[in-house]
Amino acid sequence: MDTERLIQTLAADNGHRQWPVALVLALALLAAAPLSFAMFVMELGVRPDVMTAMRSPLFDLKFLVALALAVPATAIAVHLSRPEVSTQGWVWLLLIPVGLLGIGIGGEMMMPQRLPMMTRLVGANSRVCMTAIPLLALPLLAAALIGLRHGAPTRPAVAGAFAGLLSAGLAATLYAAHCTDDSPLFVATWYTLATLLVTAIGALAGSRVLKF
Repeated sequence: MDTERLIQTLAADNGHRQWPVALVLALALLAAAPLSFAMFVMELGVRPDVMTAMRSPLFDLKFLVALALAVPATAIAVHLSRPEVSTQGWVWLLLIPVGLLGIGIGGEMMMPQRLPMMTRLVGANSRVCMTAIPLLALPLLAAALIGLRHGAPTRPAVAGAFAGLLSAGLAATLYAAHCTDDSPLFVATWYTLATLLVTAIGALAGSRVLKF
């Protein structure tokens, strides 16, 4: 191959660069979001007292915690889509939602309580929470895995787990608009269990789907 043809070949290869993983992931999640939203509207819907609930900081805290999980998990998942990287220096970001929950629980403890602690922890929607968050997360998880496949993760199960985390965080943000249990104790218990379930599914799927 002469020099001119070599230059033409390199130029052609350069013109077919893959899109950045972060962009593909964002587009995939945007494509899947309407499906999760449609599932939410058809099966759950917004709680009837939402206008009153919005006056409570505990109601707002649910959204804040869920987004504080989804955003760092997304950043870590994109980071893990590159070969030979680790989570060192990144996992501490997951302490943000934990810290917010801790602040919320402490704040609730200082408020006059109408219900016993166990009643607030168990709530009235624990079964719905454990079902709804994983189901709402499934389209988002599939989209996240598709997006991460455009990278080259060398730890597919770990990358899949973070895909599950980000999907659960987004699904929990949606579900929070339906849930009438606003206690941080409920969120820390049942939202966390539902998130761990989605994370496990993501790790299992990622170990197969994200193999490079």
